[in-house]
Amino acid sequence: MRTDESLRLQQAFADAMSVALSEDLGRDELQADVTTFTTVPTSLDGTATVYAKQDGVVCGLEALGAVYRLLDGRVAVTAVAKDGDEVHPGDVIATVAGPVQAILVGERSALNLIGHLSGIATNVRNYVRAAPGAVLVDTRKTLPGLRLLQKYAVRVGGGSNHRFALWDGVLIKDTHIVAAGGVGEAVRRARAGTNLPVQAECQSLEEVEEALEAGAHAILLDNRTPDELRELVARIKAHGEHILVEASGGVRLDTVGAVAATGVDRISVGAFTHSSPALDVSLELEEA
Repeated sequence: MRTDESLRLQQAFADAMSVALSEDLGRDELQADVTTFTTVPTSLDGTATVYAKQDGVVCGLEALGAVYRLLDGRVAVTAVAKDGDEVHPGDVIATVAGPVQAILVGERSALNLIGHLSGIATNVRNYVRAAPGAVLVDTRKTLPGLRLLQKYAVRVGGGSNHRFALWDGVLIKDTHIVAAGGVGEAVRRARAGTNLPVQAECQSLEEVEEALEAGAHAILLDNRTPDELRELVARIKAHGEHILVEASGGVRLDTVGAVAATGVDRISVGAFTHSSPALDVSLELEEA
């Protein structure tokens, strides 16, 4: 991973943990956790272990380091697994040692994010196995403030990222088409206004032909059957092999293989980031 990207991810984890702690504590004091503060001596040190409780792919271990750096620099985190590793119930993911008050206060914030990101990575890995060789990408259907981390989890699972934001790619959707008065006019306006590749969502063969005539670089085919996709891919590639064809909409684990076999260049799956179930992970205090 490039250094600048690593720094951005590290900052994203720190930001996420800062928000999580502010939700739990209200103010930056351990004493705000009334349960821990009234039951655990301030001087008590201990060791805790983070376990996987399900089969899956680990992602987001930096959350542990980020949360404890914010709470108490004396807490030491040792990663046993690394992001991208496959784990099974009972596998040790990491150990944490230091002041027990800080360990317990930060536990839930870190585990929530690790479970969420690991769930995304696990789901993506399952799709990758169901469609070997296919290019599987995410969408912008992400949670506010977590897009960088969710898209990181997609890559950890073996998928790829679509555009990150509205500024780094042109994707003409049905709403843009209505506002512009047609897909051809929308493509022409976009081509005239930017040097970025222009992708257009098309609902019919007529729209595909219109978008291609206007100079679209890529076509998005939404909610099409494999038979429809196969026919449309052949029509589009007849205009030029360089034109990218993307399938989207309702792609499931049991259908992604059939979609990939139609010859599309990539498949986008919004469910990666908006519907992946969290991986169950837990922290157990082993010694105090």
